[in-house]
Amino acid sequence: MVRALARVNLAAIERNASRIRRELDPNVVLCAVVKADGYGHGALPAARAALAGGARWLAVATATEAAQLRAGGIEPRILIMGAISREELPVALGAGADVVAWDERFVRGVVAAAGAGAGGRAVRVHVKLDTGMGRLGTRSSAEAIAVAEAVSAAPGLELAGAMTHFATADDPDDGFLKLQISRFEPLVAELRRRHPGIVVHAANSAATLTQPSSRYDLVRCGIAVYGLDPMQVSAEERELEPALELSSYVAAVKAAARGDSVGYGRRFVAERDTELATLPIGYADGIRRAFTNNLDVLIGGRRHALVGTVSMDNITVEIAAPGSVEPGARAIIIGADGRERQSAENLAARIGTINYEIVCGISARVPR
Repeated sequence: MVRALARVNLAAIERNASRIRRELDPNVVLCAVVKADGYGHGALPAARAALAGGARWLAVATATEAAQLRAGGIEPRILIMGAISREELPVALGAGADVVAWDERFVRGVVAAAGAGAGGRAVRVHVKLDTGMGRLGTRSSAEAIAVAEAVSAAPGLELAGAMTHFATADDPDDGFLKLQISRFEPLVAELRRRHPGIVVHAANSAATLTQPSSRYDLVRCGIAVYGLDPMQVSAEERELEPALELSSYVAAVKAAARGDSVGYGRRFVAERDTELATLPIGYADGIRRAFTNNLDVLIGGRRHALVGTVSMDNITVEIAAPGSVEPGARAIIIGADGRERQSAENLAARIGTINYEIVCGISARVPR
């Protein structure tokens, strides 16, 4: 038995990529986002599966993530979407990754780093306009154009693309996405006039699946590639196949009399004679402490309520039918057991978060 295990169905990732690919016009490129260790699924195997399903680009958040993909033999285009410091630039350029700029200071840093050793390759740069996310990117279209011209004129650099990022694409009733598109369009038109070969991209998973006008030349899909619903409702409704199962096992079973307590702080006190099972998985593995007295675990095809405080290395459940669970039984936290199913969306709803955080929060000590 393994105390905690994440099983990743790579065929599901491949099928999800293929399903997204079918949604797109033939000339629109699918870029699979594999940052944060492939959203907790394992970046290298997830990248290979997504590419097999029709993705042609990959995207990450950091220079180190790009370098790790290259070290694993990944050859297609890699876009680093996040901020890159001067110290990290050599790693990014060494990986032959595309980078994102929104001010001329960064462009000068890329020129200097390229001159110091980019292997003779032109460094591909994408210009980012902040149309409403409020994080990275310039809010000024004029500055974005100036940055683009600086990239185009710089030795050793290539203006590769223009991009933005949506803040509310996962809310179909919110009109802000269309406002963001309207802010992006003038820049797109001007840059395409000046530089016809650039790649324009904006759509994340939610926008890709619901807003065809946002797809442009390339879509950047992360959560949907892993079979999770960007709208936080149901993967099945989106024709997506969840790729990850998280499990543990029953390490101990013991009787508890009325009045007996469980865990730190005695946050569960038995109201009747009952039976408890202890699973060797806890918040250090990704079972958030917020699930205290607020989660089901699937054992033997039945739901059993988590009781007491989630500990670093253990949780305890109250056995639904005393005598029905034996030590060694498999326990499912995310996945299916018989007719019972529990998704990352279900877990997220219980504690007021999103499925992204659930899967990304599965720690490195849980083997995949």
